[in-house]
Amino acid sequence: MPEGHTIHRYARLQTQALGDTSLRMSSPQDRASEAAEALDGRRIERIDAYGKHLLYRFEDELSLHVHLGLFGRFRTWRAPAPPPRDTIRLRFDAGERVIDLSGATASHLIDPATEAKMLARLGPDPLRPGADPERAWEALRRRRIPIGAALLDQNVIAGIGNVYRAEILFACGLDPILPAKTIKRAEWEEIWETTRAMLRTGERSGRIVTVPASESKGAPSKLRGRDRVQVYRREQCRRCGTKVRMKEISARNLFWCPTCQPRRRRLA
Repeated sequence: MPEGHTIHRYARLQTQALGDTSLRMSSPQDRASEAAEALDGRRIERIDAYGKHLLYRFEDELSLHVHLGLFGRFRTWRAPAPPPRDTIRLRFDAGERVIDLSGATASHLIDPATEAKMLARLGPDPLRPGADPERAWEALRRRRIPIGAALLDQNVIAGIGNVYRAEILFACGLDPILPAKTIKRAEWEEIWETTRAMLRTGERSGRIVTVPASESKGAPSKLRGRDRVQVYRREQCRRCGTKVRMKEISARNLFWCPTCQPRRRRLA
């Protein structure tokens, strides 16, 4: 599933591709025909990203909600675009640029009240201006679940996925099994700032690279494959060479280094 940096990047690049143009909207798959019919011929005013959610703001106060889920993807074409396949959920046709959406979990019109309820359930998004880390801190203090599970909970922080949770905890030197409510304030502040920095880097580059310049000969952008991360899906820790541990937490495999992320306190 795309993580928050990818969603924010989509919002920025698609705004450039589709903005200030009356769009031809269609649903070749026919599963989003209601939205396509309502939005056809309208202009996008802006695209908002919140965590893993995209909100397309059309004129006349119409909004389209898209959540890619595990299988959703976008494909962008320069004109002339090929005929749409019948697997395309929505086609955004701006003339010179065409964007196809397929496989999304959500792709429907959303009214203001429903949107407000959805966003109220989400934790702060570190990539959004004015995001309040205090909300996430208060949510963590109420959770006995491991911090490795809490970081995947979109009600705590919006936008973190499986790769970033492993790499954030590694960068902060935290055992992922530690109960979330035992995380100290200083540790939380480091988690928040690390999350913001990693997501911002990923949004700019379109790639997840979590190895600092000091450990990559000053050129993190040139790293490829598993060398771009410290522990995620690696057999050995990139930093110290210790065998990486793996445990399923929140239905996803979590990876960590027992040397760089030593076990400290746990609740009985």
